[in-house]
Amino acid sequence: MSAPEAGQPGGRRAAMSWCLFDWANSPLPTVIITFVFSAYFARGVVGDEVEGTVLWSRALTIAGLAVAILAPVLGAIADRSGPKKPWIAGFSLLAILAAGALWYVHPDPGDTLLALVAVGLVLIGTEFANIFYNAMLGGIAPPGKLGRIGGWGWALGYLGAIVCLLIALLGFVQAETPPFGLDKAEAEHVRATALLAAGWFVIFSLPLLLWVPDDEHTPAPLLQAAREGLGTLWRTLCSLRHHRDIWIFLIARMLYADGLATLFQFGGLYAAGTFGMSFAEIIQFGIALNVTAGIGAFLFAWIDDWIGPKPTIAISLVGLIGFGIAVLVVEEVAWFWIFALALGIFVGPSQAASRTLLTQMAPEAARAQMFGLYALSGKATSFLGPALLGWATVAFDSQRWGMATILLFWIAGLALLAFVRPASPHGPAA
Repeated sequence: MSAPEAGQPGGRRAAMSWCLFDWANSPLPTVIITFVFSAYFARGVVGDEVEGTVLWSRALTIAGLAVAILAPVLGAIADRSGPKKPWIAGFSLLAILAAGALWYVHPDPGDTLLALVAVGLVLIGTEFANIFYNAMLGGIAPPGKLGRIGGWGWALGYLGAIVCLLIALLGFVQAETPPFGLDKAEAEHVRATALLAAGWFVIFSLPLLLWVPDDEHTPAPLLQAAREGLGTLWRTLCSLRHHRDIWIFLIARMLYADGLATLFQFGGLYAAGTFGMSFAEIIQFGIALNVTAGIGAFLFAWIDDWIGPKPTIAISLVGLIGFGIAVLVVEEVAWFWIFALALGIFVGPSQAASRTLLTQMAPEAARAQMFGLYALSGKATSFLGPALLGWATVAFDSQRWGMATILLFWIAGLALLAFVRPASPHGPAA
């Protein structure tokens, strides 16, 4: 591999290895939470799509609350405990083991609790690992390339999800004779997709653990790190009122990220229940959606560095709202495909540019802590999105009305974002 470039702290190999972690972990939530296992849970395990949607929403609500409460604490401790890769490895392992447990979820209502606990742990593990992964971006990319490297990571994540979904579709779900003697009557060909995503995570997370430079500060003992980190977190929370732009951005992000998370968690259920898509069609839809999302993340990476992360987020939210309305009002499946794929273009840029904006604003010494607050902003109301969707679904006996609640979060986030003054691309906000 090439030597490090000037101004690029970790060099090309470190940057690509960091980006590859998105490729590694994206199939896990995509296969399990969004497309394949969510639909299997509602149809195959519970046997009722409305009841399955409600139970799925409750599990994700509880997991989201756990992330919201613990993420800032973990980030604060990590800033004092030195290296971040051990935290990434530990929480990744939690998500991988939980995904493996889904193999034991049979098409039987008696396995409902196991499915809900396992999927909650998958969400918790991936979210906690991403706190420390995101905090490494500032040490990998120079300020002028934050948008590009961050955006390329998101694009690789979507590409990884596409490849993994293709393998799941062609190799397992649609196979005339599933590999390894898998029994279709017991849905083993569907359950094995969770093992596929878990194994994918194991293999492709290794480059980050091997080749990305870690924090070289001497780690403090864990109890001391916890005491100092929590003290610093408290002082940071108390001082946020003096950092107007950071806290307004975090609240805005809290709202629109909740809308995105709810979309990811229930998109597969909506496609299955409202438009009658089969497991194979849901995977095909997921592949196509990830193609457009990856294209959007890749192209907007340059736009992020060109016009700045705040305008990039605003453009993305306008696109999400416009095409989101179209997705909800169409009746024909062909139009659903068209508008949903157009919506996908704006998913990645809103996420990647948000990471760039906080990296610019956050003080280097408290970057993991700030990304802990960032995770909090993505999860503090995460219980509200699934809960509101579940309530509307039950109240109107309609998935369409339930999904419509997502628009409220995007509109509110866009409105608040207007009050955030753009950060300097060369350092933290004053």
